[in-house]
Amino acid sequence: MNTQVKHPIFGVALMLGAMAVLPGIDVIAKILGAEGLPVLQIVWARLALGAVLTLPFALRIAGPRGLWPARPVYHLIRAAFLVSATFCFFLSLRWLPIADALAIFFVQPLIVTLLSALILREHVGPRRLIAVAVGFIGTLIIIRPGLTEVNPGSWLALGAGGFLACYFVMTRAISGQAHAMVTTFQTSLLGGLILSVVIWTVWVPPTPAQWALFVALAFIATFGHLMIVRAYDHAEASLLAPLAYTEMVTSVILGWAFFRDFPDFWTFVGVGILIACALYISMRERALGRPPAPDGVEQP
Repeated sequence: MNTQVKHPIFGVALMLGAMAVLPGIDVIAKILGAEGLPVLQIVWARLALGAVLTLPFALRIAGPRGLWPARPVYHLIRAAFLVSATFCFFLSLRWLPIADALAIFFVQPLIVTLLSALILREHVGPRRLIAVAVGFIGTLIIIRPGLTEVNPGSWLALGAGGFLACYFVMTRAISGQAHAMVTTFQTSLLGGLILSVVIWTVWVPPTPAQWALFVALAFIATFGHLMIVRAYDHAEASLLAPLAYTEMVTSVILGWAFFRDFPDFWTFVGVGILIACALYISMRERALGRPPAPDGVEQP
């Protein structure tokens, strides 16, 4: 029995803190990419070093025997989806400002809803289907195909949202079987192992400063996820999930501070539509007693 005393305000503070620091991942990835490091190498650092940093937490929770997943092939496929999502998102930053990439990436909860119906056989009623359709219209407003020149970054960010949606659906199917921090370690470990097989083909020796950025990238990802896990220990998902979208605010601020990028008016309109639809779907699922997608909209 869990006898931990819950403090909802503390949970809210942790969630807001996580959303404030997680866009730092994108800033570092964009800086490293601009310095000529291969995106595959940046993704490797995100996962391999992330596994190292989450190892102490996973050991404390599950012990040595609980570190290797009981269904390695299943978790290997999950890790492959996460690797693909992270690769596409980091690569999209070569063409898009951080906030624009994240705005398109917000399509992910809508894809989760569709895949949950198709793969997990969850019933999705007409109101949620309408919300999904309207949400995709919001995505089209952000991308505006035919009205503006669509660069590869838009499709890569959209692909990242699709790959992460597949990852979330697979995670939802095994929800409750292991602690979130343990599955995070397992996914980072397997993802790091996948990339370690091919990373030598593109490896560029990092400078000491770039190694420091690699460590910072993994630390922010680990620390941010730990804050989210702890937030859910103190507050209900219905209270915390909407706060995940405050990540957009931090992305706009950091994009302007580091790269002088700022989304245009129609991007904000599209984001508003996407967030409204995603929140409606989330509220409907909770009303029906279904678990939300893990950790809301999280960084790949």
